[in-house]
Amino acid sequence: MSLFKARDWWSASLGEKEEFDQGCLCVADVDNSGTAHDKIIVGSFSGYLRIFSPHPLKPGDGMQAEDLLLEVQLRDPVLQVEVGKFVSGTEILHLAVLHPRKLCVYSVSGTLGNVEHGNQYQMKLMYEHNLQRTACSMTHGPFGGVKGRDLICIQSMDGMLMFFEQESYAFGRYLPGFLLPGPLSYSPKTDSFVTVSSSRQVESYKYQVLAVATDADSRKENEQQKMGAGKKVVADWILNIGEQALDISIVSFNQTSFSIFVLGERNFFCLKESGQIRFMKKLDYSPSCFHPYSSVNDGTINTLVGNHNNMLLVYQDVTLKWAAQLSQTPVAVKVANFRDLKGVIVTLSESGQLQCSYLGTDPSLFQVPKVESRDINYEDLDVEMKELQRIIKEATKTQDILPKMEKDDDLTLVATVLPDLDSVSQAVDGEVESEVIPSVSVKLCVRSRLTLQKAVLLISTPAPLALTQDQFIFDSLEPGVSKTASASVFLKGNYPPADLEGSAVVSYSKPTELNPEGVPRIVQCKFRLPLKLVCFPVQPSKVANHKLTIDTNKPPVNLINLFPEFIDQVEEDQVSVVGFQLLAGQKVTLLASKTSQRYRIQSEQFEDLWLITREFILRFQDYFLKQGIKDFTCSFSGPVPLQEYFELIDQHFELRLNGEKYEALLSERAVQFRAIQRLLLTRFKDKTPTPLQNLDTLLDGTYRQVIGIADAAEELQRNLFRAFTRLKSATQLVILLIGLWQKLNKEQIAILEGTFLPLLKDGQELGWEESVDAALSHLLRTCLSKSSKEQALNLTSHLSIPKDTSRLKKHITLLCERMSKGGRLSLSADSGSQQAAEMQGTPINPSVS
Repeated sequence: MSLFKARDWWSASLGEKEEFDQGCLCVADVDNSGTAHDKIIVGSFSGYLRIFSPHPLKPGDGMQAEDLLLEVQLRDPVLQVEVGKFVSGTEILHLAVLHPRKLCVYSVSGTLGNVEHGNQYQMKLMYEHNLQRTACSMTHGPFGGVKGRDLICIQSMDGMLMFFEQESYAFGRYLPGFLLPGPLSYSPKTDSFVTVSSSRQVESYKYQVLAVATDADSRKENEQQKMGAGKKVVADWILNIGEQALDISIVSFNQTSFSIFVLGERNFFCLKESGQIRFMKKLDYSPSCFHPYSSVNDGTINTLVGNHNNMLLVYQDVTLKWAAQLSQTPVAVKVANFRDLKGVIVTLSESGQLQCSYLGTDPSLFQVPKVESRDINYEDLDVEMKELQRIIKEATKTQDILPKMEKDDDLTLVATVLPDLDSVSQAVDGEVESEVIPSVSVKLCVRSRLTLQKAVLLISTPAPLALTQDQFIFDSLEPGVSKTASASVFLKGNYPPADLEGSAVVSYSKPTELNPEGVPRIVQCKFRLPLKLVCFPVQPSKVANHKLTIDTNKPPVNLINLFPEFIDQVEEDQVSVVGFQLLAGQKVTLLASKTSQRYRIQSEQFEDLWLITREFILRFQDYFLKQGIKDFTCSFSGPVPLQEYFELIDQHFELRLNGEKYEALLSERAVQFRAIQRLLLTRFKDKTPTPLQNLDTLLDGTYRQVIGIADAAEELQRNLFRAFTRLKSATQLVILLIGLWQKLNKEQIAILEGTFLPLLKDGQELGWEESVDAALSHLLRTCLSKSSKEQALNLTSHLSIPKDTSRLKKHITLLCERMSKGGRLSLSADSGSQQAAEMQGTPINPSVS
């Protein structure tokens, strides 16, 4: 319950299932009582017209029978009600009621009652006008500066302004460029009409201009204007507010200057009489209605704004002074003076909740009860605290974040890669410059234990590998029935992938007792693609720029046992060399020593060594595992080829810098393009044409530059993605070599992978270089630190693109140096100080660690 609310002074519910809108509420002394006490006039779309004079016995009372002065049912819906001097020969107030096809003016009068039922009120029709067009809204005022009477202007749905001089029809004018009707109001000071067009512009039209313009009795205005008959309807001034308006109100109080208030969908504006913005207020809610009224402070205006959150807000110019809660969303709001209270806020909702309220607060009647004083037993608190600490310790022992799956999963997913390539390649739209691009089929089998609805299967492969179809939808899965899906994988991009491992995920909803619609669940599996998908056998090359030597602890193995699909005909028993040609890369050669336990892998490009080296080690492990040998190990004697790795880092970083330059240049050209557009628009809008001074040529040239720079930036992004893939391949190769060099276990290799490969995708805002540098700095500060001073260094929390890669290269070199001196990777808190002491030669107590 809100403390600040609109205090209910009087309220009434109008009818049943009736609808009301903005123009259905009016507050005025409609019966000319002479007491300056207002009455509330309400019309509805159902044709009911009601007049109220609230007199509650105490604040908060509902409507009494005597509060309703008059209720009549008219034949047509009531669009708007207004009170003014609408009858000639007299200056007393009359009631104007606007129907879709009729305008009626009534006099409301009351006679003193002789019995206890009170006064009697009645409505008398003074005159009416049948409209030729469907009406939307109306406004009134002393048009043309007439004295002692009000004229009426009605806006039709097709954009015609119809003017009535009380009992007679004067003329009609069409608004230029009309599409949909907007709010309309009359300004007596400037003798003009202000509206908001469908172009989201506030437009002001002088009454004199409308009066002398071409007659608009027919819709042939354009043809008449072309023939020179009459004058055009031209706006006095136009202001673009960039949004549609809900209402317009024009106020002029004694202590404030003349102002035009426009309520938009997200802002409300205060304009001067010349159309200049005096001030504006940006709203963070959707307004429904507003009403400006005079302020007690000189030079300021208060504004009531209702919104769709059932709130009523009071602004003094642009400053929020009060916010109150309403019971309904208001569509119209007024301020009235009654006999018992002045300044009452009258609101009307769409469903007919009429409420008179004032601003106030609810007093807090809650009192905090007294707490019984009791002695604290500290021994019992200690026992309870130890028990809670024990429960917390047991709960934090398990490090599993994801919930454990049941032994028998509800759904199983099995992926199978066919051993042979597709007889007919399924590759489409490939960028690889090769005569034949092979493809391989992957079959996925989904089996469920339950009846499931709409399971979605997604397949993903590392770029630039692509799939013929990556998504399958199973409308229903029956228990024990298998559903299969098949897709072909092929190389699409013109560069080798960084990995040959794909993944498949099935997402489904499992119904439960608490949630019949189902709880989201996923099942995933991985599959390994064959090496022959990205390369084919060639004649080996004995010369190469980059070479790696891998040592093993087992006798030499015939390479035909490791790569049988790459060796067709064998004349000799022992095969010691195999050649691989990457589809989108260089040739890679694998040589085996016939006398020692060494193997050499060489290529013209450093990053192309990764796929063959990784496949070579995996096949070695599988070969010895099938023979029952479990103590097989590989090793790398070093040094780690950091210079070749650093060249790839520099190439990737240079592309990132060029990307920033392209972005800055594109932003500069876009600013220039918009500036030229503004100049051209100013020239075109000028009433007196002036030469363009080659601005059109400059605009065309700037447009071509923007398109050219954008195309170059797109090409750079593609090159940057290729460079990141090559860098990822080289990074994985370096991690593998460091692991073989220092004989790291799986946990330590996982730390290296998390350090060097923190991002799945590279970007301008967060790139690979700054992310890896921050991770390396953390390792060098903790587990690989040389002293306690390094552990005390604080890292910056802000990651931004560096000026160069020298700091990153230095940290990578330090990592390799400290690991060669005995440093070990660990995420525990005590390992850093222990290893720092070991690297300095200081003895430590083993019990401490």
